[in-house]
Amino acid sequence: MFKFFKRVSTVVSSELNAMLDKAEDPVKMLDQFMRDMESDIREVESSVAKQIANEKMLKRKYEDALSIVEKRQDQAEKAIEAGNDDLARRALEDKKDHQEQADSFQASWERAKADADTLRSKLDEMKKEYQEMKLKKDSLKARAETAKTKTKINRSMSSIGNDESKRGFERMEEKVMQFEAEAETSEDLSAASKSLDDEFEALEDNGVDDELAALKKKLGKE
Repeated sequence: MFKFFKRVSTVVSSELNAMLDKAEDPVKMLDQFMRDMESDIREVESSVAKQIANEKMLKRKYEDALSIVEKRQDQAEKAIEAGNDDLARRALEDKKDHQEQADSFQASWERAKADADTLRSKLDEMKKEYQEMKLKKDSLKARAETAKTKTKINRSMSSIGNDESKRGFERMEEKVMQFEAEAETSEDLSAASKSLDDEFEALEDNGVDDELAALKKKLGKE
């Protein structure tokens, strides 16, 4: 269980490099690492809880047996005071049995407590290591996203200045120049298509306008 954490903490950098070499998504893989660590923590938490429950049970049995030992001691003393040696003897025999049980429960409880303390310590280490890995994961994710963005920008910039783009702009420029030439040609053709009658008619129109202006001046109607 704990070896997994040690493995992750020592090889995460090499794992990341391997993922990049294989074109794997490092962000997704880092998230998977964290999910695995969270699963291990939950498993250890469950084991710790069971161990603590076992420790408490053994402690309670030890205390109950010890309580009976003390009780039988008091009863034996009272029986002797009452002159009942047989009752005192039976009380002491039961005391002896419960003392043996108390000694056994005490040894088991102390071992269980030591195991529980060790598991709690390991769990604390795992949680601390998890938080450190989480911070490192966030940093690596940010770096990966930055690298992706830079790659997209660089690819976009390289595509703007490539030969294909230049040829495309040149073709469009030639099209525009062609449209302009066609427009100028159509104007020339329109002017050339005017007849002599059209031109003389234009001159006559200009004479009428001059005469109209002179007449308005004479009549003061300017």
